[in-house]
Amino acid sequence: MHSLRSNRHRFLTDIGLLILRVFLGLGMCFGHGIGKWNTLFSGEELRFADPFGVGVLPSLVLAVFAEVICSLLLVLGLATRWALIPLIVTMLVAVFIVHIGDGFGVMEKGLLYGVGYITLLLTGPGRFSIDAFIGRNT
Repeated sequence: MHSLRSNRHRFLTDIGLLILRVFLGLGMCFGHGIGKWNTLFSGEELRFADPFGVGVLPSLVLAVFAEVICSLLLVLGLATRWALIPLIVTMLVAVFIVHIGDGFGVMEKGLLYGVGYITLLLTGPGRFSIDAFIGRNT
């Protein structure tokens, strides 16, 4: 009996991780990343935050990498923990550098994404991921 409950609990946990990965990944990609992608390839003059002084173009490229490429890896559950690192860093920069003076309402979305990303970093992608399929669910 205990084994059945344990298996059911594990199944529901994996479903929860799948939902979290897909929601956070697609939300970030389409809600934030694609707009930056379009800006990057628009050919127009770039306007973007440069919080580390590396230049507008490199800053935008790093944001696009995290918000588009890493978000799609997150959705797939491929190289999940590695993909989460740029996403977490991007949220830390957004919350604690770019929007630090904007108040909680503006920072809230970055905090929610960041907490979700940290949760997935701690738990891993779950059974319903490419990482698990290829035996890299660590």
